[in-house]
Amino acid sequence: MGGIYNDELIATLKAGAISVLGGWGMGPDSIVSLLTVSENATFLATDPDTGARMILRVHRPGYHTRSEIESELAWINALRAADVVDTPKPRLRSDGSLVAGFDQDGVTRHVVAFDFMKGDEPSADDALIDGFFKLGAISARLHGHARKWSRSVNFVRKSWTFDTTLGATPHWGDWRAAPGLDPDGLARLEQVCRHLDQKLMAFGMGSERFGLIHADLRLANLLADGDRLGVIDFDDCGFGWFGYDFAAAISFIELDPIIPALKEAWVEGYRTIAPFSKADHEMLDSFVMLRRLLLTAWIASHPETPTAQEMGTDFTSGTLAMAETYLVAEGIS
Repeated sequence: MGGIYNDELIATLKAGAISVLGGWGMGPDSIVSLLTVSENATFLATDPDTGARMILRVHRPGYHTRSEIESELAWINALRAADVVDTPKPRLRSDGSLVAGFDQDGVTRHVVAFDFMKGDEPSADDALIDGFFKLGAISARLHGHARKWSRSVNFVRKSWTFDTTLGATPHWGDWRAAPGLDPDGLARLEQVCRHLDQKLMAFGMGSERFGLIHADLRLANLLADGDRLGVIDFDDCGFGWFGYDFAAAISFIELDPIIPALKEAWVEGYRTIAPFSKADHEMLDSFVMLRRLLLTAWIASHPETPTAQEMGTDFTSGTLAMAETYLVAEGIS
């Protein structure tokens, strides 16, 4: 593994994760193995005696504060208490806390733990259409809970607006640093951004269309097990447009011919639980373009991750192709 997340760092993070296992009732002889590296490093811990399994998430420094992490876990626990969605339970430590930490060269690495959930990432095939019908209903339930939930005064999460995605204060860096982006492509994407900014401003952020969302309901964060569709990884949850959750759901597969069918299935499923207006429906393609540009920025700012290394300049080319299609659909030449 190249880049910042090299084998040495992974070994350091693994040792740090093992060092805090005791607070969750697991011993230092537990078997800990790397599952994924993205914004964070995620490990599976297995007790060799009982076979009990637990997921450990080692947070990337400089992204979320401890208060933001605790707020994420508070929403998950509230969703579980209300039986809104199938999602793994955050594990409480023996001292009553939910967040542990270890020192890595003077920087605190926050660690959280979850129950292990069975299931596999859905495949992007025709069977996924039914899955997106279910996902639409799940999204509607999440949004319904978010609208009614009385959050603590200490609840704090990031907002996903134009300014914090593609504008002046982006959480994931500048899309203009995308690998392989030439001046012509830069000019075209600037045009897309100007249009998105105007369109999102006109759409507005009223409570009927903007609130607390998962913000990363992509295939990698869904676990299919029979008829059950579990949702994991609320690490990016925050305040955004409800329709953005569909855009996040098709992350990295935006160019697949199945997308129009997935969109209609998602909307149909959503409407079995809650209204989804014509105006909301008509904004989905704009949210998809917004999300794709945000992912382009993420790849540019996270070159050490396996996902960014795999995508490279091809992802930028795909973003430009999407931009051309989007501008034509919006009546812009």
